[in-house]
Amino acid sequence: MIKEKLKLLPKKSGCYLMKNSEGVVIYVGKAKNLFNRVKSYFTGRVTGKTKKLVSEIVDFEYIVTGSELEAFILEINLIKKYDPKYNILLKDDKSYPYIELTNEKYPRLIVKREININKKKSDLYGPYPNVYAARRLVNLINRLYPLKKCDKMPKKECLYYHIEECLGYCIHKDLDITEMLNEIKQILNGNDEILINKLYDKINKHSENMNYEQALELKKELDYIKVVFEKQKVELNDGINRDIFNHYTDKGYISIESFFLRNGKLVGGNNKILPIISDEKETLEYYIVDFYSKKNIAPKEVIVPDVVNTEMLGKILETKVINVQKGTKKRIFDMAYENAKINFETSIELIYRNEERNYDANTNLGKILGIKNLHVIEAFDNSNLFGTFTVSAMVTFIDGIPSKKDYRKFKISFEGNDDVGSMKEVIYRRYFKVLMNNLRKPDLILVDGAINQINATKSVLYDLNLKIKVCGLKKDKHHKICALVDGDTLKEINIEKNDNVFFLLTRISDEVHRFTINYHRAIRSKSNLNSLLDEVEGLGSVRKKELMKEFGSLKKLKEASLEDIEKIVPKKVALTLYNFLKSK
Repeated sequence: MIKEKLKLLPKKSGCYLMKNSEGVVIYVGKAKNLFNRVKSYFTGRVTGKTKKLVSEIVDFEYIVTGSELEAFILEINLIKKYDPKYNILLKDDKSYPYIELTNEKYPRLIVKREININKKKSDLYGPYPNVYAARRLVNLINRLYPLKKCDKMPKKECLYYHIEECLGYCIHKDLDITEMLNEIKQILNGNDEILINKLYDKINKHSENMNYEQALELKKELDYIKVVFEKQKVELNDGINRDIFNHYTDKGYISIESFFLRNGKLVGGNNKILPIISDEKETLEYYIVDFYSKKNIAPKEVIVPDVVNTEMLGKILETKVINVQKGTKKRIFDMAYENAKINFETSIELIYRNEERNYDANTNLGKILGIKNLHVIEAFDNSNLFGTFTVSAMVTFIDGIPSKKDYRKFKISFEGNDDVGSMKEVIYRRYFKVLMNNLRKPDLILVDGAINQINATKSVLYDLNLKIKVCGLKKDKHHKICALVDGDTLKEINIEKNDNVFFLLTRISDEVHRFTINYHRAIRSKSNLNSLLDEVEGLGSVRKKELMKEFGSLKKLKEASLEDIEKIVPKKVALTLYNFLKSK
């Protein structure tokens, strides 16, 4: 069938969809020439992940487009629609923190990891290499400049006003802070001279007033800033924001290195090693577009390798995408290549070992259970405290690796020590939603328990007319896995404890237990916090809600300073709450 369809492929641009024996789309790709690209999977020499993909293909479809650009846009939409298992391997879920200068009359500085890429780009500065670096800079700027610190406008001035770290925007109206904002924007745009001079002025002022402790704290910040800027010596003195991508390929993998230059200075970077499913060009192009699709803002200029279609990427990213051949840009571009190669050479053996442990274990588990292509496992666990605060949670493993973006939490609608009832409710809620929203179904469901939980799960799946393999993780008296219970036969499958399959099941069990317990503790802590706040005079439902939203748990609220609490509630109430917490 495939051989006959290959002969009919047009020599035009378009997208192709590879399907397995169950008709599920397992890979989506694009091609400038569909005939050459699709045929290469079945007639050329394939290795690694491509070989595994080809072994699962029983059919394919294709869609002809008017250009390679149209094919790329269609490919992105098809991947979003089908979420194919082999395309997931090419994604990078890492997102970077940005600093936002809020769009208010009197702006605040906040750190944001989840950003809206459609927002005005002038409000966002970054990305920063990590959250710590972004927060430290925000805290430093807030100490040096009297910006507004409160989320909402309080009725009276707070401590920040009295220590001259706020201008008192709540009591002084129509303040002109244009000059201050311009300086802050220059600092965020990489003007380290302004920041360093401001630090020196503050240190000298504190020293003259004999505030030696504050002066010493700022001296430590000055040393930190100097170290940071020392690391940013690699620069282009043109003040332009740009990202640089380069790569190194070997043994069926591609190591992609990205450098972030802001205002001409190198502020950070990232490395990602991915399997090559189709070819080097397609993998690079898809990775770069996915990098900017929802997580990061495309800068003014993006530098890429020659193999990439710069014109096509430029139109999709709506920014300037170029190749470089000489000069300082080429030197930094080559540096990215060297980093990509070094990261590959130091990581590839670990990648191989992880694949053997995770992917092979997942494949062998599928063979044991008679699941031909075991890809997605969803595991469930319940938790309660003497029948109260009953919760459930689900973790997802894809090809033996946890997929944390697919984890889910469930607050059970009833109280009571009823594991079977809890299991029925959570299974119904999860898979009713899967049916209604046409979401991806797992190949295997694991429940923490044996026959009762298996039967509860199967009865709900039967009512929903879903056929999904169910197994139970039987535990001994020490809460350790002692057997895998087959949901079809209810027979125990003993697995050697030194087998990679046993390690995989143990990891899944530990992960779902950890995730569930942490959720249970969070729910319990919020309840304890809510009950405790009822005892504090001056705290109504609105203020309690704001405190719980800000701190989330009793532990964090107890660790908060009086100044932190005063940001949420009035000064008198904050002092009462602070003293009350200390007495507890």
